[in-house]
Amino acid sequence: MLWHTTRFRIDLSSPKVMGIVNVTPDSFSDGGNHADARSALVHCEQLLKEGADILDIGGESSRPGAPTLRVEEEWTRVGPVLLEALKLGVPISLDTCKAEVMQRALNLGVDIINDIRALQAPGAEAAVVAHGQCGVCLMHMQGDPSTMQSRPHYTDVIDEVRTFLQGRVQALVAQDVSRKRLCLDPGIGFGKTPQHNLDLLRRQNELLSFGLPLLVGWSRKSTLGQVTGKPVGDRLAASLAAALASVQQGAKVVRVHDVAATVDALKVWSASEIPPISWPTASHSAPQSTTPLTPHSP
Repeated sequence: MLWHTTRFRIDLSSPKVMGIVNVTPDSFSDGGNHADARSALVHCEQLLKEGADILDIGGESSRPGAPTLRVEEEWTRVGPVLLEALKLGVPISLDTCKAEVMQRALNLGVDIINDIRALQAPGAEAAVVAHGQCGVCLMHMQGDPSTMQSRPHYTDVIDEVRTFLQGRVQALVAQDVSRKRLCLDPGIGFGKTPQHNLDLLRRQNELLSFGLPLLVGWSRKSTLGQVTGKPVGDRLAASLAAALASVQQGAKVVRVHDVAATVDALKVWSASEIPPISWPTASHSAPQSTTPLTPHSP
């Protein structure tokens, strides 16, 4: 299986590590650590040295209760970082839900739009449809960051997540967006209690029926803190356990802060030759390396 993006076909025959680059002062785990372009780019280079396959760059915190930024403020944070990161030779993902920010990034040549709102904001869907090549990650979220953790409720969390994602996939495919461009994220921690998150992990394989790759982000999240009793800075072991469990349940991309440790954990998992949960309806391509495509000309 290959994930088609603006400049790359990303080979998903083995799990890929997406390194998090938060160009923010207020993200829940590393807010302020890479809040200017220079330090963010140094961090990008460090994550690549540690083995990241993809870089996910974001300028707006999505932690519970986080305020919404204006377009210009978000672009001031991420634009200079994206411009330089695109020279690093790996797929670059932009974590945003604003159509204008997406459009500016796609004009630069960004490979993937990673949207916590699954392209539901005005103009977001149209920007991706018109581009024709970029990869897209559609995430489930109940509510929005300002309210999502106030009182999450589901009758059946996996069924409701699956139904939502199915609707978003159908909406894009109906506009001739190739399924090869799509990736799905169950949205761990986004409008969900710790039990909802654990239920999603336990039943994650049920989302494989789409035949689309799953991207999962457990890194340092509060559910891990509730399970282990550890503060956010001490959740490495828990994050690794959750990443490996997600991969075993069929995830193809794990979004993480701690790239080097995750890469090592996946090497051990791979060497064990324990097969992951299979894809019930997916068609598998012969293994290929991440290969360049002809860049899109906006």
